[in-house]
Amino acid sequence: MPAHAALTSAEHRAVLAALDDEYHAQATYRAIMERFGAVRPFSNIERAEVSHAAALIGVLRQNGLSVPANPYLSGAKPLAPVPGTLAEACALGVQAEMANSGLYDGRLLPAVAGNGQLTQILTRLRDASQTKHLPAFQRCGGRAGQMQGRGMGGQGRGYGGGRGPVWN
Repeated sequence: MPAHAALTSAEHRAVLAALDDEYHAQATYRAIMERFGAVRPFSNIERAEVSHAAALIGVLRQNGLSVPANPYLSGAKPLAPVPGTLAEACALGVQAEMANSGLYDGRLLPAVAGNGQLTQILTRLRDASQTKHLPAFQRCGGRAGQMQGRGMGGQGRGYGGGRGPVWN
């Protein structure tokens, strides 16, 4: 986004809400990995959440706005307790990604409807959640008992294949 295209207050609030959602997901998935190890899809999706936050931070910086730190990593905002099993953690991931779609479609995208570039960014973030993260967590739920160490047997090497910007 060009620096001269100042965000409206509604757009600014939408970017901050999206960033808070990305921060929350990042911290949640990191906490799950602290308990169960760097298992997929949590390790892949946590990295994707960092990338998503970076896109939103870029919007704030390009508009001369302050960037809040992640309040979930600092403890300023609480996280829910980590689930007791990987299967429960996967189910939590499914719920979170489904709620993410509602947030973007019901609140964030309507707030930025007049800003084509911001609409494009938020749409890509929502789509990554629905087309990559949600299916990964759904698969994870069926394989949670087999997950060990740094990966899940037979799941492949992650997303994107090195093409274009990281929106997963």
